[in-house]
Amino acid sequence: MTRVIFLLIPGLHLLDLAGPAQAFGTAAGLGCGYELAYVAEQEDVPTAQGLTVRAATAWPALAEDDLIIVPGWRARPAIAGSGPVAAATLRALAAHHANGGIVASVCAGADLLGRAGLLDGRRCTTHHDIQEELARRYPRATVIRDVLYVIDERVATSAGIASGIDLALHLIAVRDGPATAARTAREMVVYARRNGDEQQASAMLRHRNHLSDTAHHAQDHIEAGFAGPLPLAEIAGKCGVSGRTLTRRFTEATGLTPLRYQQLLRLERAEHLIGHGATIEAAARAVGFQDARMLRRLRNRQPA
Repeated sequence: MTRVIFLLIPGLHLLDLAGPAQAFGTAAGLGCGYELAYVAEQEDVPTAQGLTVRAATAWPALAEDDLIIVPGWRARPAIAGSGPVAAATLRALAAHHANGGIVASVCAGADLLGRAGLLDGRRCTTHHDIQEELARRYPRATVIRDVLYVIDERVATSAGIASGIDLALHLIAVRDGPATAARTAREMVVYARRNGDEQQASAMLRHRNHLSDTAHHAQDHIEAGFAGPLPLAEIAGKCGVSGRTLTRRFTEATGLTPLRYQQLLRLERAEHLIGHGATIEAAARAVGFQDARMLRRLRNRQPA
């Protein structure tokens, strides 16, 4: 069980909190092992939108697999307005990271990570309105502009507001796999980038931005078994349509044939494995190719 702890600062933005909480809560509803908790330095925490939320004032015991998320807040000047934060709170952030855990922020929440010393020597980001301010406050950090989120040595920072959802989906994809992240995104009716550092979206999310139930059902089936043989007739049967009808509806919805979609999933998974040290041959076998020749052809077709 992974505990997701939200550290609440007075004046926090509701969506900075609710977006990631909804993502992890939705994943938990799909059978993933997440338990959400909320911690603050006071029981009643006012939000920027006028709603007061309730939190525990004592930190639970944290394990390495647990995650701390700091939502952002509204203040002027933007990140200086969170006021005094107890040294014990900053120590809790630093200690969790030192013990192998992930510490994440949304928008101005990056300031608390900076105060805890977690941005020094690392890449990070925040909302575009306060990037310069963050860079001035933490000159040892490298602030990356115009990205949705950045992860550097288990320190995850996101741009703000809805990008907290993108970051949460990425963390779910890392822990539970991209298919689960795609299902979570679909349940939330969102279209999100999986990798905040890149402009290219994951195929599992990039090609879900449509309203065709037939295509969604086919994608669910393909994603669940893309490393194995998937005859068109089998996929069509799962969707209750003919092979010709499936191909037409799938192509209209996604711009791809079912076979091309399966190939993209195999290619993305293979690239991930290669990026983590696998040989091309091993990656090809792991995603269902008999040898590396087809994988090499698919890789060569990709735009530079």
